[in-house]
Amino acid sequence: VGCVVFSKIDLDREWLKERKMAMVSVSNSFLTLNSPNQLRITRRRLSAMASSTTGVRVAEGQGNLPKLVLTCPHKSEAEIYLFGGCITSWKVASGKDLLFVRPDAVFNKIKPISGGIPHCFPQFGPGEIQQHGFGRNMDWSVVDSENADDSAAVTLELKDGPYSRAMWDFGFQALYKVILGADSLSTELKITNTDDKSFSFSTALHTYFRASVTGASVRGLKGCKTLNKDPDPKNPIEGKEDRDAVTFPGFVDCVYLDAPNELQFDNGLGDKVIIKNTNWSDAVLWNPHIQMEACYRDFVCVENAKLGDVKLEPGQSWTATQLLSIS
Repeated sequence: VGCVVFSKIDLDREWLKERKMAMVSVSNSFLTLNSPNQLRITRRRLSAMASSTTGVRVAEGQGNLPKLVLTCPHKSEAEIYLFGGCITSWKVASGKDLLFVRPDAVFNKIKPISGGIPHCFPQFGPGEIQQHGFGRNMDWSVVDSENADDSAAVTLELKDGPYSRAMWDFGFQALYKVILGADSLSTELKITNTDDKSFSFSTALHTYFRASVTGASVRGLKGCKTLNKDPDPKNPIEGKEDRDAVTFPGFVDCVYLDAPNELQFDNGLGDKVIIKNTNWSDAVLWNPHIQMEACYRDFVCVENAKLGDVKLEPGQSWTATQLLSIS
């Protein structure tokens, strides 16, 4: 499918059919999801990118859901679904996709997308509202896009609405900036309290990495306090990690409190990923083993998390970053 090229003219209230796949650089403009089949441009000035290899492309994804495709001249690529604000693919220059989407994932907006980097917000795990909150079950919108010579970036936004208010009655704004580099993928999540009362939340990036489960390992967690949810997730066992390299010999569901801001992940397939973060205070390792017989051998989850409640007063914000890079 070819690119749709725009000259620098006013396109206020013009409709883009998401099935047309537009390659654009958004300059002082905002893309807002109004329906599964439409993206509306509510500001002006689109610059053409027909000949560029760096940028953001709007495309039709699985289940006819709109997705964004970020590309770089070094042949790296990332895909982000607006439903759930979920990054589902990160391909490096070799063409290998380092993220994993489960074969049972559905793209019907009834269930969250199972794989990639789903959001857990405003709750991690079970609790007063639905499992892992509602951030992964809502449509995010595009509010900014940036292109440089060797990177492409997009910022998504999620705000409260009737769906979120029905279970968590607070006003909020979540901004999620994703930057694709030649050999890196970085994210910045900023949560702002837009309500007139304080609220508390927990959150995580539930990252699924493609892996050979028998060869995968994570380094950097030695000495951390652990909450091991095996065998009983409701009554985790406190402990301390004493291994230099944590492996996945069976069912793994373990929380690491006050984890370091850098981990080294070996996917067992020949790739080593450095995971750096700021303000994600905890980490979670997960592999369901035979509970997911069809796919457990092919992935592990290494998650950055903020499991203790973050309390925000009206107008206050909390920000955390994650940087994935090939070593």
